[in-house]
Amino acid sequence: MKLKCVIVDDELMARLSLERLCEKREELEIIGIFDQSTEGLNFLREKIVDVLFLDVEMPGLNGLELLDQLSYMPSVILTTSKTEYAFDAFQYQVTDYLKKPISLPRFMQAVDKVIDKKTAVKAPVVPKNTDPNEIYVKTEGRYIRIEYDNILYVENVGDYVKIRTNQGSHIVYATMKNLEEKLNPKFFFRVHRSFIINLSKIVDIEESNLVIADKVIPISRANKPELLEKLNIL
Repeated sequence: MKLKCVIVDDELMARLSLERLCEKREELEIIGIFDQSTEGLNFLREKIVDVLFLDVEMPGLNGLELLDQLSYMPSVILTTSKTEYAFDAFQYQVTDYLKKPISLPRFMQAVDKVIDKKTAVKAPVVPKNTDPNEIYVKTEGRYIRIEYDNILYVENVGDYVKIRTNQGSHIVYATMKNLEEKLNPKFFFRVHRSFIINLSKIVDIEESNLVIADKVIPISRANKPELLEKLNIL
């Protein structure tokens, strides 16, 4: 398991210490180190990461305010020189809370928690109905009910899937295969290795792609014949 991680901390020595500690775990791959919370937030809005080492007290946007602005929740390990934020950490359901200076054994314990959490994650849950018309997805520590008619499409984004709805998007730690098995095939079809669509939301179809809302979605050549069979074509 290779976990993409980011460090956001305004203290130079803290960043260097975390970088050295991360290098001791082969499971961790650092893809970004930031000394300003706003720069870290901009990066996290563009890239989906697995682990976020986040300082609580930073000038401008603090660590908890940064989390409030994320559209998804990676495994967060808060780092701080104070213990007064422990209750807030619990409220945000972070994976662990490390007090500076961070010792190697304590760091290793935190990373082990992340790995245990990742390996224990299950696919999105669907109520055990014989003919479901909704799905429940776990995001930010709670289960959210999404009706089939509200789903436009599902897109693969690395180790996550993005469920696009009429109101916005939900990013869930799951595989396309697991989600495809959960969605009712009467309403959904996998047109491409990276996309599952709601058949009722298609606007138009061209030779090698289709349009849903404002999104142009590719159709694989192998899946196009089956797609056309599912449509009520005059």
